[in-house]
Amino acid sequence: MWPWEHAIVGYLAYSLFSRLYYRESPTGLAAFAAVFASVLPDLIDKPLAWEFGVFQTGYALGHSIFFAIPLAVVVGVGARSIGRTPAGIAFGLGYLLHPLSDVLDGYLRGGHAYPELMLWPVETVGTNDHSQGFLEEFSRLFGQYQQDLVAGELSTYMWLQLGLVMVAALVWLADGAPVLRECLLGGKRLVTGMLPRSDRSKDRK
Repeated sequence: MWPWEHAIVGYLAYSLFSRLYYRESPTGLAAFAAVFASVLPDLIDKPLAWEFGVFQTGYALGHSIFFAIPLAVVVGVGARSIGRTPAGIAFGLGYLLHPLSDVLDGYLRGGHAYPELMLWPVETVGTNDHSQGFLEEFSRLFGQYQQDLVAGELSTYMWLQLGLVMVAALVWLADGAPVLRECLLGGKRLVTGMLPRSDRSKDRK
């Protein structure tokens, strides 16, 4: 899956959880944690494999359940200890959904699931050509994706991707645009704090 697809899945999953469990939309911190964690496995494995040749495949440490589960637990416990439990849950949910989504993606695209991509170092899947760096490899893969979009040669899977983007955008707006909402409120407080006291009184009126 592409990074933005993982981000969408992570956000939608946590938004649903927050609505059902907390009975409210996600906070900006929790939304950011879910999205960041959902792309983190690729940020770990892809550069280390494609750029530095540490791994033979882009599905290694970051995608492994032997790393993902302990990481989610540690982050969750740490977040709870500082009173940020929702952010810890969001991180764990976003991170753990990433390798599961990759397995499902493989099945939807080619009809074959590869659970072994979550089992590094016990099992590995695929190999990569280390002669190309991270940016070159990403550009090559994205170029193929972009050509299909520009040519209008959209498969059923790509139509589903576009539909998922629209759903995520609508859900994000319905949630009150978390992250952007906090940034705007923070900017407003910053500007208000810089105003002379007399101007602040006028602004409240």
